[in-house]
Amino acid sequence: QVYLVESGGGLVQPGGSLRLSCVVNGIISSIKQMGWYRQALAPGSRREVVAMTTEDGDTTYDDSVKGRFTISRDNAKNTVEMQMNSLKPEDTAVYYCQATITVNFRTREYWGQGTQVTVSS
Repeated sequence: QVYLVESGGGLVQPGGSLRLSCVVNGIISSIKQMGWYRQALAPGSRREVVAMTTEDGDTTYDDSVKGRFTISRDNAKNTVEMQMNSLKPEDTAVYYCQATITVNFRTREYWGQGTQVTVSS
């Protein structure tokens, strides 16, 4: 069974920093892209992509976090992390780790359970 485990969320003041981590557990063949999404708590909010990284290390970011967030992955450890600096109240959301994983010749998306990030004074 393959599952993702996230950690690192919490409460931080505006301007502060947090580091999110996600590890892929289970027997897998390969991991293609990995990344982070977030979903605000307000009713009707959509889950939106924050940052993604390919297996080659190429990265993309949502415009709202460019220059503040940095995504990185360790292919040997099957982990992806995201350093979040200069946090703003509008960054408050549940953050989800996502990975596209091949298991027994079948490739699909897997998701973590989510970790809450709250930016407030």
